[in-house]
Amino acid sequence: MHDELTKVDIQKMQEEIDYRTHEQRPKIIEDVKTARAFGDLSENYEYKAAKQELRRCDSRIRFLKRMIASAKVIDATSRDDEVGLFDKVELFYEEDNESEVIELTTTLRRDVFHQCISKESPLGQTIMGHKVGDRVLVKASDTVSYYVQIRSIEKGTDDESLPIRQF
Repeated sequence: MHDELTKVDIQKMQEEIDYRTHEQRPKIIEDVKTARAFGDLSENYEYKAAKQELRRCDSRIRFLKRMIASAKVIDATSRDDEVGLFDKVELFYEEDNESEVIELTTTLRRDVFHQCISKESPLGQTIMGHKVGDRVLVKASDTVSYYVQIRSIEKGTDDESLPIRQF
């Protein structure tokens, strides 16, 4: 399966790979060497912690490289009157009688705590391409669904302000 990512997503991942490879990883290797010199490795917490940090760093580098290798680069542009990627959308939830503003992002930059919803989520897939005033049914699962109405759309751009997701 291919992840749909923008050029900015790939650029941010490559920057993280470069940082981890050229700055963070050499420092961690030095920490491992220093901790190894403390002696008995069976009871050496510093050594175990440094090795664990090295594995975590290497794992993140592998993850990012796989994401880049399997990525399908997409264009973030959309029509002015339709919900598109990086747009801020005010939604009205009929069941709750409440409104909420969300921002549609790529999966790599989703962050539900900051209202950044993936375009691949049930909500994101449903509202993508709709216009102000549209009432749409969001099917979260086979048994859970709800209606939302699109109240407003504020066009956004793919900039570097949204960080990429960590583990």
